[in-house]
Amino acid sequence: MENNMNVKVKDNLRFNQTAVAGVIEALLLVALVAVIISTVQLVYVPDIMEQREAEHMDEVENQFSYIKSVVDLQAMLEEDVPISSPLTLGSRELPYLVTARAFGQISIVDNTENHIDLSFASDIPLNHVLYQAQNSYYLDQDFILEGGAIFLKQYDGESIKVEPSLTIENRSSTIYVEWIIPSFNSVAGKNMTAGYKNCFIRTNYSSSSNYGGASGATTDYIKIYSTYLDGWNQTFGKLLKEEIDQGYITIKKHPDESPTHVLIEPGTKSITIKINLVTIGAQIGPGIVVQ
Repeated sequence: MENNMNVKVKDNLRFNQTAVAGVIEALLLVALVAVIISTVQLVYVPDIMEQREAEHMDEVENQFSYIKSVVDLQAMLEEDVPISSPLTLGSRELPYLVTARAFGQISIVDNTENHIDLSFASDIPLNHVLYQAQNSYYLDQDFILEGGAIFLKQYDGESIKVEPSLTIENRSSTIYVEWIIPSFNSVAGKNMTAGYKNCFIRTNYSSSSNYGGASGATTDYIKIYSTYLDGWNQTFGKLLKEEIDQGYITIKKHPDESPTHVLIEPGTKSITIKINLVTIGAQIGPGIVVQ
């Protein structure tokens, strides 16, 4: 009888040891999985999301270039043919992992402070299309379509991405500039949207105005008042580099302290300018606005 009891006790001990080993093994597996998931979440996911948002910014740049090409075509043909252009506002989170969405806002800005002054004309509008990214992992960026140019703005400054529709000729006694400027006109309720999905910008030719006549007119200065002075200063500094180097004209942000505009003035040659201001009707989102 005693022997039978000893056998049962030994069997129970063996059973209990096996059970404890199984529990420890399960806990170790859970801990391993938790470490792997934590490593992926903390190390790899931010890099993946940053790359995802950077690719989205590249996509927005391409879409802005497409919008510019559509607007340039409408301005050149001067035909009231509405065209809708897509724009991706943001990007979604990754499934099954803890990530955040990226959002964006697109708006048509009618800011009277953004304009061009010439010695024979003033307050030529520079209404623009503005996209503002609100990224969670990549740096925030703004894309601006103003005066026919596309600018990129971020925390460390502005840069020109696509040049405006400009014709520049270095003539014997004058620098001739012909500039096609699209100016966007919108109505309340159809000039802004935000989110992370796709939206559409509908544009159409509305009207045009000429400054300087068929052959252009001589001006004592070109003053560009804009929120994006660095972008315009860089643009004209690049386009007119040879003329600046030869002393034919001068370009600078003015005044030196707290500049309000980019100032282009004659040097050893005069400036002749012709501006074709094209009003482009624009609306964001579905539906048609009847004015």
